[in-house]
Amino acid sequence: MTAEFELPWPPSVNHYYRHVGHRVLISRDGRRYRENVAGKLAAENMAMFTDPVALHIELYPPDNRRRDVDNSLKCLLDTFTHGGLYADDSLIHKLTVIKREPMPPNGMAYIRITEWNGDKTADASVTSCSSS
Repeated sequence: MTAEFELPWPPSVNHYYRHVGHRVLISRDGRRYRENVAGKLAAENMAMFTDPVALHIELYPPDNRRRDVDNSLKCLLDTFTHGGLYADDSLIHKLTVIKREPMPPNGMAYIRITEWNGDKTADASVTSCSSS
């Protein structure tokens, strides 16, 4: 099973959470994003992945400002769980993230999710890090 779709640019982790006293809450923008994506997934009748998955994300920022790709991931991955794309983030066995050229005015995230086959031959070119 494979699914491909485009989403609006996600809020960064810096705007996804709000601290209220000793509590950490999802911000208004974060909740709005989650609900919009959940609605999109429901409207497209997206089936829930219940087995391990490989997730490919291409991020097209809205402008040329410096951005860390990992700041966009928390919102996206939590949104996918909330929207029912997969049962839990722990099902992600392979995660590929690529930051592409800016796409003004609002940016975009392209998502491709497939069932993870656990094929070790696909990772044969990857070598482990060693200390020198």
